[in-house]
Amino acid sequence: MAGTGPESTTTSDVPPRAGLVLASLILGAFVCNVNLSVANVALPDIGKAFNASQTSLTLVAVGCTLGLAMSVLYFGAIGDRHGRKRMLLLGLVITIPAAFLSAFATNVQMLMLGRLLTGLAAGMAYPTTLALVTALWADGTTRTKAIALWQSVSGASAVLGPALAGLFLEHLWWGSVFLIVVPVAVVALVMNLLFVPSHVAESTEPVDHLGGALSVLMIAGLVLGIGMISAPNRLIASLVLLAVSGVLIVLFFLRQRSAKHPLYDLNYARRRLFWVPAVAGMIVLGSLAGAMYVGQQFLQNVMHYSTLAAGTAILPAAIGMISVAPHSAKLVDTKGSRFTMLLGYSFILPAFGVMLFTWHEGVSYLFIGLAYLLMGAGVGFALTPAARSLTSSVPVAKVGMASGTSDLQRDLGGSIFQAVLGTFLTLGYAAAFSKAVAASPEASTVSAQTRSELTASFSSATKMAEQFPQYQSAIVAAAEKSFLQGSSWAYGAGAFFIFLGAVLVFFAYPSREKAMEMFAQYQRDDATGAPDTTTVAP
Repeated sequence: MAGTGPESTTTSDVPPRAGLVLASLILGAFVCNVNLSVANVALPDIGKAFNASQTSLTLVAVGCTLGLAMSVLYFGAIGDRHGRKRMLLLGLVITIPAAFLSAFATNVQMLMLGRLLTGLAAGMAYPTTLALVTALWADGTTRTKAIALWQSVSGASAVLGPALAGLFLEHLWWGSVFLIVVPVAVVALVMNLLFVPSHVAESTEPVDHLGGALSVLMIAGLVLGIGMISAPNRLIASLVLLAVSGVLIVLFFLRQRSAKHPLYDLNYARRRLFWVPAVAGMIVLGSLAGAMYVGQQFLQNVMHYSTLAAGTAILPAAIGMISVAPHSAKLVDTKGSRFTMLLGYSFILPAFGVMLFTWHEGVSYLFIGLAYLLMGAGVGFALTPAARSLTSSVPVAKVGMASGTSDLQRDLGGSIFQAVLGTFLTLGYAAAFSKAVAASPEASTVSAQTRSELTASFSSATKMAEQFPQYQSAIVAAAEKSFLQGSSWAYGAGAFFIFLGAVLVFFAYPSREKAMEMFAQYQRDDATGAPDTTTVAP
């Protein structure tokens, strides 16, 4: 497949037929992002169809993310060495049967396999799209604009996924949500086959397969451990997975320090213009994922939105991301990455403020849409400079490492922040409901087991309410009020982490002039084959 299409780029700043090339790559990224976000909306229907446990549903929910996260570093390195276009096309090809396997699964185990395979296909395709954008567009304004458009559409497609899934679920069965991307994947496959150059500045170094295997296992353990931490009766299993992942992380870094051709070159990762935007981007994308995770529950549990209404309620976030894309590219060139990232944080922080102070029972959609719009605009402003800095701070032959890191921002950031904000949601909910039970005239008659069920989660309380019809309205009202306290704790935690991210960028990322000097120094060092590590400290 790699031998089909244009063989190389020209010496200009952009590839031949640049518009078609960029549209092809963005369409490939769109397929991957929609695949990542469609399952959550269908989980209630999947649970009923298979009588699935909460743990099984958790594994279905994180299956695609797991497949992508565990494979991006390894597949990115393979693409750098053996052909990025080949990896992209292979990922799009595998996406199609994986979608049908998921859609027509006859049991929950088959569905888990389908979602994992979908994630592995995304691990082949998604990081390659950014790597090709970086390799095909020369460093400077043209690359920044291309990355901004790629980033905004990629982010917006992750938001569009739940809306499309909600629409399909209104009229079709649960499996239909996994078929949404099939026609798009076919078009993306044909366009990338025809228009994307086959070989662009690829590496000649051998792939560190041992490091790749360690990266797959350590990230799989980390994502699963974080994803299961809030699942009922899975705390011990989660802690074991996290402990094993911790050991594997140590072994991975030891391997990367000793390998002649490391999979993840720590000399590049230590560069300030690499690790700062990597962490900053993880906070931004994690905040978006956490806000959507808590927000979707608020809309359905408290506001009683339908699945379709809850899915479409977040569309202002997509509008915000797409609308700021051209402005973020210009600001990176004129004001610098530091300014543009901080501008993004300055939108996200008030978005959490709107959620914290206005998202109560009976809130107007005006404030719901405003919060998502601010969140989307902030993400759009912050991620373009982060992606540009990541990919510009390594040689083009190593860009798979940078694009893989960019993907981990979303996958690990999303997993971490969903777990963290979910924990604050659970703690706040339990504290409020415990107080409500203690204040009830019937408090002395409530057993310890019933109290535990009531304070475990909103869904647990509503199920318990069905067993006591005489108290059903009171239990549901208390659950909704308790959920509001828990969600406020979660939004407050999100705002705090965004503040920490802004502090990191402000103090650790250099000004535009200094950053340009550092990029130039990186290029000189890379030309001599000696990565610079003297600019680690702020």
